[in-house]
Amino acid sequence: MFVPATDPRDVELVDALCAHFRAATPVDDREHESIDEFLNVVPQLVAPFSEHADIRHVTASAFVVGRRGVVLHLHKRLNMWLQPGGHIDDGEHPRDAAVRESHEELGLAVTHPPDGALLMHVDVHPGPRGHRHFDLRYLLLAGDDDPQPGVDESPHARWFLPDEAFAVADPGLRGGLAV
Repeated sequence: MFVPATDPRDVELVDALCAHFRAATPVDDREHESIDEFLNVVPQLVAPFSEHADIRHVTASAFVVGRRGVVLHLHKRLNMWLQPGGHIDDGEHPRDAAVRESHEELGLAVTHPPDGALLMHVDVHPGPRGHRHFDLRYLLLAGDDDPQPGVDESPHARWFLPDEAFAVADPGLRGGLAV
């Protein structure tokens, strides 16, 4: 049995995300299925942004783009080229988590577009330890610097031209890259 979120900030954010996804046009069948699952599950979670409250939770990631293309990193555990991202800290907005995770994993200064945060894709997929991630994917902008991942992060991160990124990316990432 689901028990919906009770924290007013979570309720407000989930409502806004659901309104966004109801109005969105999915880029492919996978995103269509992800939106349906998000709309059916996330509003029922007690703490949708906490990885500790439920095995199903919202995560945040980013498509980091610049004049040189898009930055991906070779995930240490999964051995796949992915966008930076991860779990949302307590009290953190997903758009801010995307910035924090991108900076940590890539060592780049990143910002949202001048007109504000742009949520451009959602993907629901399995996470570690039987978790299910409802990943919100934001567009972030970076300068021309080479990635400098932190010591505990994947040492392999680099700029890709769009076609190169599409060719090496995990299939769950391709829909967002196509946007």
